[in-house]
Amino acid sequence: MANQPNDYLFQLIRSLGKAEKRSFKIYAMRNSSEEAKFIQLFDAIDKSKEYSEEHLIQKLDGIKKTQLSNLKAHLYRQLLTSIRLNYTNHNIDIQLREQIDYARILYDKGLYKQSLKILDKAKLIAYEHHRVPLSSEILGFEKLIESQYITRTFDHRADDLIEQTKKVLQSEKQYHQLSNLALRLYSLYIKTGHVRNEADYQRIYAFFEQALSTLKTKKMGFYEQHYLHVSHAWYSLIVQDFLLQYRHAQKWVDHFRQHPNILQADPIWYLKGMHVLLEALFIIGHYDRHEEEMKKLKEFLEHPPTRTNTNLETLGWQYYYTSHINHYFMNGEFKKGINIIPKLSAQMQHWSHRIDSHQILVFHYKIACLYFGAGNLQKTIEHCAHIIQYPDPHLREDLHCFARILTLIAQIELGNEQLVQYQVRSTYRFLRRMNDLNSVQEEVLLFLRNLPQTNEDQIARKFKKLHSKLIDLQKKPYQKRAFLYLDIISWLDSKMQNTTIQEVIRAKFQQRKPH
Repeated sequence: MANQPNDYLFQLIRSLGKAEKRSFKIYAMRNSSEEAKFIQLFDAIDKSKEYSEEHLIQKLDGIKKTQLSNLKAHLYRQLLTSIRLNYTNHNIDIQLREQIDYARILYDKGLYKQSLKILDKAKLIAYEHHRVPLSSEILGFEKLIESQYITRTFDHRADDLIEQTKKVLQSEKQYHQLSNLALRLYSLYIKTGHVRNEADYQRIYAFFEQALSTLKTKKMGFYEQHYLHVSHAWYSLIVQDFLLQYRHAQKWVDHFRQHPNILQADPIWYLKGMHVLLEALFIIGHYDRHEEEMKKLKEFLEHPPTRTNTNLETLGWQYYYTSHINHYFMNGEFKKGINIIPKLSAQMQHWSHRIDSHQILVFHYKIACLYFGAGNLQKTIEHCAHIIQYPDPHLREDLHCFARILTLIAQIELGNEQLVQYQVRSTYRFLRRMNDLNSVQEEVLLFLRNLPQTNEDQIARKFKKLHSKLIDLQKKPYQKRAFLYLDIISWLDSKMQNTTIQEVIRAKFQQRKPH
């Protein structure tokens, strides 16, 4: 699979749909023929399954290796220009930038009034769609023209532009403050997951409160409010306040639903909000609401408010399958859940050049848990191995830790006691190196290490003792995260009741479900 920097052209061509390829050929041949070298290069790459410059040079007559780099760069520019033309009527940002470009052309020709007329219309559209950075750019351009040409279009023009600029600058300042805050919090979560202790909590709390203290929350535009909801959602997730996360995720989603024009212009942020909302509903165990929002997600993906694109499709199937798996975790139908794995694996393979490493690790862990609940322990170990063998253990350290623990439990179930002895020591070393050994993990590892030496008469007592300890730990605020990744209490219940983990979770689900 091509993913090197010199394969960008190959990746771009692979991303094109049939309609986009057809449009490009029409665009490319408006002043050229099919014999044009860059069109020949396009056809050659389009037919290739893998990127190989040697193969391309052999297929293209009259092209030397020294010419290929410039030819690729020319084709890349032509492709982007063609795609941009296709996107103009479907993307508000491209439309606005096109108007700014037209205004620049008219300005360069000295047609100031015509330039200002286009900018004024573009500014209204930018305001309507809350395009804060573009509004600032348009105002800057208007001031440039006014400073060089006295238009006399209406009285107090300078004062009006200055006042508009002040408002936009204030909005833009908060826009960037909040977008930076949301990005910082998301980055912290991806790297380290949830807070581990009081020191972690105090550190993230102080950071978040300091960031919010400089904001003016009374007069916020759409995107400032949006990033405020996003920041609260990430913060709540990190500090394990999942009910608060649900509330802010709901506000995030409702914010878009109340502004359909923004939802149409920016469906990706809405889609991300749906994902966060579904994750929060899963964690707090609200099955019916989760099912209701899953249906809305499916309807949105089948009937998007704007023309679909690759980004929407890629993120859409990731979020849908994530929530689909979580649904089976909630109702305990693991054996039914594993039926979706072949389709999910096919999607992972199909989109492998587009999925980030973080999401791949998440899917492998969720699939491993599905197989564990269904009783397929070899598959559990196989998918955990994808995480354990990943070269960067600092990416989602939490997943690396719990993949090791889940592997240990699966090996115990398979009767591989000697292997468990070695892997327990290895896991201890890993967790200490990652500074991630919490009380739950320590109790479980101690239990697993001693289990092979425990005689049959003591096993039941050992299971009950660990079960009691974990029930107590579950009540402690900074031990919650361990139970989010692995329902070890249900596993212990299954051992004590001599039944399957699926039957235990199904029984718990039936008890919670209102009749």
